Amino acid sequence: MVEAVKLNLLEPRATEKSYLEQTNRTYVFPVERTMSKQEIAKLVEKEFDVKVEEVRTLIRKGKKTKYSKGKHAYPGITYRKDKKFAYVKLVNGDSIKVFDDTSERDEDKTSAKEAKKVEKEAKKADKNAGKENK
Repeated sequence: MVEAVKLNLLEPRATEKSYLEQTNRTYVFPVERTMSKQEIAKLVEKEFDVKVEEVRTLIRKGKKTKYSKGKHAYPGITYRKDKKFAYVKLVNGDSIKVFDDTSERDEDKTSAKEAKKVEKEAKKADKNAGKENK
């Protein structure tokens, strides 16, 4: 009998609020509503190779949305799906990389600038070579 493979791709939320939580070694993950705290802890430890100290969960109710079945046909209100989030606190010394390092971005910018300079110099050399032949 073949079991259904459950594909859980955990990715920490990159928001301002979650960024502030990271100062306390707490990371925010959107998770499936059926997952328990123990399952979340095991999954985070497996995915990111860290040690989990504590897991808190919350369910955000779905927003109201209006709908209509035509011009004059019984408009109503329905709700979007509820979402579950896990606040995972890690042990001292462990961390998860959520945002890009600024040093890497700075290196990319400098290498791009250097490449542009080399291109400009090559173009100037080509123009000068054409003038010398005349």
